[in-house]
Amino acid sequence: MRNHFFTTILVLFIVTSYGQQHYSKSVLLMGSDFKITVVANSKQEGEKYINLAIAEIERIEQLISSWDPNSQTSLINKNAGINPVVVNQELFDLIQRSKKLSELTGGAFDVSFASMDKIWKFDGSVTTMPPANEVKASVEKVGHDNIVMNPEATTVFLRKKGMKIGFGAIGKGYAADKAKELLIAKGVTAGIINASGDLTTWGNKPDGKPWVVGIKNPLNKNKVFAWFPVDNRAIVTSGNYEKYVVINGTRYTHIINPKTGYPSQGVISASVFAPKAELADALATSIFVLGIERGLYFINQLNGVDCVIVTDTGKIHYSNNIQNEIQEN
Repeated sequence: MRNHFFTTILVLFIVTSYGQQHYSKSVLLMGSDFKITVVANSKQEGEKYINLAIAEIERIEQLISSWDPNSQTSLINKNAGINPVVVNQELFDLIQRSKKLSELTGGAFDVSFASMDKIWKFDGSVTTMPPANEVKASVEKVGHDNIVMNPEATTVFLRKKGMKIGFGAIGKGYAADKAKELLIAKGVTAGIINASGDLTTWGNKPDGKPWVVGIKNPLNKNKVFAWFPVDNRAIVTSGNYEKYVVINGTRYTHIINPKTGYPSQGVISASVFAPKAELADALATSIFVLGIERGLYFINQLNGVDCVIVTDTGKIHYSNNIQNEIQEN
C-alpha cells in the first residue's frame, strides 16, 4: 500500500557518563533499514541485546514473508481458492487483528491488497490514465471479507483463487513491537526500535528524560517542523511524495486505495502516535485512503492515538490531543 520515507523521523539521543549509555546498530532487515538502540551498562551488554532483537526480527520475517516460498504466508497464498492452511497461533492472531483493522478503517487498510494487479507504475513510464475497466478489475480479488479464519483449527483460507495477503503495511511495525517486547522481557530498561520509520520506544534516555523525535516537513527535508516527546509508545510516519506520476497536470501517488484501485490524493505524509507500532503502521496507511477530513475525524475517535498530517499544499494538520505535546520550531 505504501512505502515509508525513513528519513522523516529524527531521534534525539543523549549519552551520559552516569553509568548506563545507549548503544545503537543499523542493519538491513525485512528489506528495510532498521536501527536498534538499547540502554545498557556496557558495550558488550548492549551488543548482546541488539543481537537478540535482530534474531527476533529475522524470525518474524520468516513467518510473514510472502517472498519466501516456504513461509506460512506463502502457503496461504498458494492455496487461495483451494484449501484452508493450518498456521501457527502467532500468524493466525496477526491476520485476525489485520481483519479487525480492516473493519475498523472501513477497508482503508487491507492485507489482501497484495492481490491487486499492479497496473500503476511510478517509474516515469506511465503517461496516460489506465483504462477504467483495468482499474476496476485490479481490485476484484481484494477484500478482507474473503479471508476466512477458523479459530478452532487455526486455519486461514482465501476464498478467491489468485487472492494474496501481504504485510507490507503492518509487518515492520509488528516486528518492531515484538523486538521491543523481547528486550523488555530480558531486562532492557529503555530503547528504540526504528524500522525505517516504524518507531517504538520504551523507558527513558540515560539522563532520565523522555526520548524525543522530530518530524521533518516532506516538502523541505532539511527542516523539522515539530518535536515530540515519545514516552513508551510508537510513532510511524509514511509518505508518498517521492513516488508519483503526473497525468494531464494531476499528480497521482503510489499509495493506492484498495477499494477503488486509484491512487490516494491530498495527503503526502502522515505520522501516527499509538501504543503499538503495528497499530500506528496500519493507521498511517489508512489516513492516505481516508483523506484529511475523514482521517482526522477517525483518529480523534481513538483513545491513545494521535496524528500529524501534511497535505500536498504543505498545510499541517494535527489531531486534537497532540496539540498539548507539540514543540514547534
